Amino acid sequence: MMKFVLVLLILMCFESLPNVMTQSSSNKEAKALDVILQQYAYKALVNPKTGTIYNATKLPSNLTGIEVAALRLRSGSLRRKGFHMYNEFDIPNGVIVHPYVERLVFVYQNLGNKLSKKYYPLPNYTYLAPVLGLLAYDASNLSATNLSELGINASGDNILVKFRDVKSPPSGTVARCVWFDLQGSSNFSNVKGGNTCSTSQQGHFSIVMVKSTSPFVPNPRGEVLCINKYKQKKKMQGMERAADSGETLQMASIGDTKAPAATVTRTQPTLEHEYAP
Repeated sequence: MMKFVLVLLILMCFESLPNVMTQSSSNKEAKALDVILQQYAYKALVNPKTGTIYNATKLPSNLTGIEVAALRLRSGSLRRKGFHMYNEFDIPNGVIVHPYVERLVFVYQNLGNKLSKKYYPLPNYTYLAPVLGLLAYDASNLSATNLSELGINASGDNILVKFRDVKSPPSGTVARCVWFDLQGSSNFSNVKGGNTCSTSQQGHFSIVMVKSTSPFVPNPRGEVLCINKYKQKKKMQGMERAADSGETLQMASIGDTKAPAATVTRTQPTLEHEYAP
């Protein structure tokens, strides 16, 4: 029973610790980044030629390390031919856009090693490659901002993401593909050929591994504080019950403070050779 109470106290202590990161706040930051990068990608499309990759330049200093590009395609051509190697993305034929638009723009993102962890934090995982993004937008107005993503679906072969310079995981550790959908949810799958992931939809992608875990080592000082508080609370509750029942209380020193303490009395036993007067 005592062990159960100790475990319960430890859990209560850890539950009281502040949560330094929430998935919802990270997703909001990532969506805000998508809006900014879409604007810079469209600025690179000056008199664009269909099927030509245009790299965005002059990103703000707080986005240093991010690569952005834009690729304008006809929806019909995309479905019939696909597009071979848009940077790390190999887009097959059979990709369907919805709702239908005559032309679309694929915005490419490479968040680099530093900002990948900031915008797409994955507790208990380590990134082996930067986060790459592929997002589709309507190309009817290249001056438009705050655009919503189009829906795309690979109806035949999947889109392949062939990462460059993937870090090798330690021996015994398995690398995994991770896909963040447009709502920020993470989905995992197997890595192919050491550096390739596949998807039927757009979003953000990377390769990760599970962080090495170490045995749980409790914080003795933190546990002693919680247990002491629990004991003091139970003691005070006992004193309060004693006071409510009319039992006489006396003052006792607890550290530098004084607190009421119940008087302990016991009925003295009567010896056999003693007799009442």
